[in-house]
Amino acid sequence: MRALVTGGAGFIGSQITDALLEAGHTVTVIDDLSRGRRAQLNPAARFVELDITSHGLDAVVAEAQPEVVFHHAAQISVRESVRDPLHDAGVNVVGTVNVLRAAVDAGARRVVFASSGGAIYGETDVIPTPEDIPCRPESPYGTSKLCAEAYGGTFSRQTGLEFVALRYANVYGPRQDPHGEAGVVAIFALRLLGDEPPVINGDGRQTRDYVHVHDVVRANLAAIDGPPGTYNIGTGVETDVNTLYRMLAAECGVAGDAVHGPGKPGEQRRSCLDPAFTREHLGWSASVGLSEGARTTLDFFRKAP
Repeated sequence: MRALVTGGAGFIGSQITDALLEAGHTVTVIDDLSRGRRAQLNPAARFVELDITSHGLDAVVAEAQPEVVFHHAAQISVRESVRDPLHDAGVNVVGTVNVLRAAVDAGARRVVFASSGGAIYGETDVIPTPEDIPCRPESPYGTSKLCAEAYGGTFSRQTGLEFVALRYANVYGPRQDPHGEAGVVAIFALRLLGDEPPVINGDGRQTRDYVHVHDVVRANLAAIDGPPGTYNIGTGVETDVNTLYRMLAAECGVAGDAVHGPGKPGEQRRSCLDPAFTREHLGWSASVGLSEGARTTLDFFRKAP
């Protein structure tokens, strides 16, 4: 199969690229390297440095002739979306429309879209949250991902393009960026290994559903031929930030308490995804528990430069 991965130099996209190549597929990677790292690019993939909002996207996708497009290029920070919602919409909405249009013009069969479960649903009393709950995103980031999903549905109805939206829980694991504002597991890991106290925003009782990148890659491979639709990619297990800190601190042999700072705007109080529909229709369920996943993440950062 010919595949194209946008954001293929990033945390998740690079590992999807590796898995596709290992399975014998031909892969083209598009990444503007604004967040992705050249060192994470698999040399067996054809790489094009390009912004997904660029007018040059059509020609690159047409040359690649992908059968399936894995769309992971995005503005990924909730807090950045609050600070600059126009930029967030430009990348996550306009950029996605550009990818969808180019995929259709190139004759692609399917687009697998990296969406966001926690940010799309917003605050809800239904925990774990199923796919059919009303969506009330609390941040521009969540709104842009929901809008991109809607565009995927429209393109599917208009053109016959198969569209799969994978609504990720909080993805963590090796290659996650520990700098900036995204990726609490990576941020905590780096600070603990560097003997610096992590800062927990607010009281630390906010909860998330932490899903390992290995399982996310498996979900993308399952989405190649599974039924089109919208799927939660999570564990169904709710973990608060204080518990996460204690788990990582224990693995690092750190006994001290974390530092607490002010809460951040646009962040939800609780988020946990119900994976039952995905298990039934896509044949996927998470296999890596948080304790095991935390160890693999810490091991990666111990060895990383």
